[in-house]
Amino acid sequence: MDIIHKRLCLDQYSFNPLVTALTQTSCILAISHFFHLLLKPVGQPGPVAQVLAGVVLGPSVSCRIHDIREFFIQPTSGDYYQFSSYLFEIMFMFLIGLETDISFSKRNLYVASITAYSGLISNSILGAALSPLFIKLLRIPDKKIQFATVIMMILANSASLVVIRLVADLKLDTSDVGRLAVTSSLVNEMSCVLVASLYHAVGSWKSFSFLFLTFLVTGLLIGLNQYLAFWINKSDGDNKYVNNADVSFIFFLILMLSFIVETCGYSSTISCFLVGLMFPRKGKTCRTLLSKLSYLVDNFLLPIYFGYIGFQFDVNYLNSIATIITVVVMILLNFGGKLVSTFAACHYLKVPLNEGFMFALILSLKGHFDLQLINVEPNSRLWWNPCVHSVLLSTVVFDTVIGGIIVAFTVKREEKSLSHKQTSLELHDPESELRILACTYGSRHSSGSLGLISALGGSKRAIVTPYLMHLVELPEKRKTNLMYHQLAEGDQYSDEDDYGGDDAVDTFTSETKILINIVKAVSSFASLYEDVCTGAEDRCVSIIFLPFHEHQRIDGNMEIDKEGIRATNQRAPMIEALAFSKWISSHPQVNLTLIRFLPVREQISGSHNQDNEFLLTVSTNNSQTAIDNASLVEFYNRYIASGKANYTEKHVSNGGETVTALTELRKVYSLVNYSWKGWKREFINNNFE
Repeated sequence: MDIIHKRLCLDQYSFNPLVTALTQTSCILAISHFFHLLLKPVGQPGPVAQVLAGVVLGPSVSCRIHDIREFFIQPTSGDYYQFSSYLFEIMFMFLIGLETDISFSKRNLYVASITAYSGLISNSILGAALSPLFIKLLRIPDKKIQFATVIMMILANSASLVVIRLVADLKLDTSDVGRLAVTSSLVNEMSCVLVASLYHAVGSWKSFSFLFLTFLVTGLLIGLNQYLAFWINKSDGDNKYVNNADVSFIFFLILMLSFIVETCGYSSTISCFLVGLMFPRKGKTCRTLLSKLSYLVDNFLLPIYFGYIGFQFDVNYLNSIATIITVVVMILLNFGGKLVSTFAACHYLKVPLNEGFMFALILSLKGHFDLQLINVEPNSRLWWNPCVHSVLLSTVVFDTVIGGIIVAFTVKREEKSLSHKQTSLELHDPESELRILACTYGSRHSSGSLGLISALGGSKRAIVTPYLMHLVELPEKRKTNLMYHQLAEGDQYSDEDDYGGDDAVDTFTSETKILINIVKAVSSFASLYEDVCTGAEDRCVSIIFLPFHEHQRIDGNMEIDKEGIRATNQRAPMIEALAFSKWISSHPQVNLTLIRFLPVREQISGSHNQDNEFLLTVSTNNSQTAIDNASLVEFYNRYIASGKANYTEKHVSNGGETVTALTELRKVYSLVNYSWKGWKREFINNNFE
């Protein structure tokens, strides 16, 4: 007990540093939540509120009071904060790699690289040119080349961690602008880390050998994870998630890798990111890691991390003309260099200037690798005094807060121009990305939804980003007081036992190599339709698949699943079935037949000669029917005449005959895709067994 007392309750300090750190963490979470509620109505993202919370709690505001300063700022407190930040950054970078959209990054790597390197190079040049001014203003006595290098890296860097959180809070993470900004920030920051590592490695042969060792150990862990994930997926049987022991072992391996890299004198940022990026995406291991890490990081670790950035800011050091000039000039260099270089890159890439302006602001955000340079530079304590440290840290804080505020207002102003434009399947470019939202209530519906996704993604030219939304009925008398992660772990109303979709998704991904993004909507049937539409808008999808309200029994008859499913489907408008057929007709295993239902009372005239010429006219003045005819003729000439699809007509006089005809179709076809004219969004009811 005496040893524990000496370790945790040091006599020379008034308070236990560990208790101080935990109290600070709690205060940051509480204050940041208050600021977030205050600033959210004006569109400000979470990082701005969290940094401001740290500023309020730190020496600039609250710690001006003697008792609070004595409690929070102790000689050993910084060690706890640095160690916590180190652990947080490991999980951050691993999760970023795990969540990175590899397909999108590959397709847009050229554009992202041009945008990232233009800002990196221009700001590095500006930093090198004005480093003598900063050296003179801050009175740096020696190691001036190292100081100039740090200034260049701080100005050139774009904090991918801050960018990702900001883009997610502003709901840009599914837009092309947001994803491209995230990819550019990753390219920028990884390049800065690599340049800094090479700069350190060329100092001696020992440093270079250590750099080689870090790459070797990182590669070994990446290779080990391929076999480890496969073994864990097989060993856990039918469980939806892997057990905590397996997850802890994976985290232990990542922690050991980071420890080795940091011991060698290098940042573990690239290593942790690469391990997450190359981790096998299919199976329950990846799903468990995402489930456990995402909630923890988004709701606790990131707010604490950003809050600690603000906590380190000390306005008391900005008490001279020299320090104020340094901060102002560095801020102007950061934003000015990024704006000019990004505009030049966007002009070269033919990107709209309003998007270029947003790219520049987002890539100006700081708060990750630059903090490592300020706080963890091996020789920093030999030549940096507290004033220099505070000035550079102030620059990071101001860049993040100012950039975040401007980006938030810009997004609000440019909301229409940033919205997803590919909402019409008929006009969608077959070579551009198609985003799909397939809804399912249980395992019976999952097979049909996955079959539709496979049909759309089977074409070699198709670029498909599918989302599988599990719709969970919430009884109206029950209040939804559980968090998402609690529902994800399972509860009596979550339908997880009947869902079975994750195993089907794992098998589907293994066979088709198409990655499925699984999401969930928990609501009553009365409001489930709105939740589906909101989810579709947030994810910028072009088409939605809804499951049919009936299923086929063993005796061949149809049975209604739930009346609420039917009510939800009736609220959903159906259009563009013909356009959907065009997409799936190129799949090698799809035999497509187009059947058109026409009323008997209309006079139909048409001809189908042996040369596959087609002419169809309907005696009506309906302009919409004329558009349908034109689309049908174009479809016939392109797909049916060439043998890619079949065509037939059925003439019915009432709803009863239509139902009879549809009943006959289900005996012949695996998928019946029907539609009627409605609103803007496209829904497809499917019964794909």
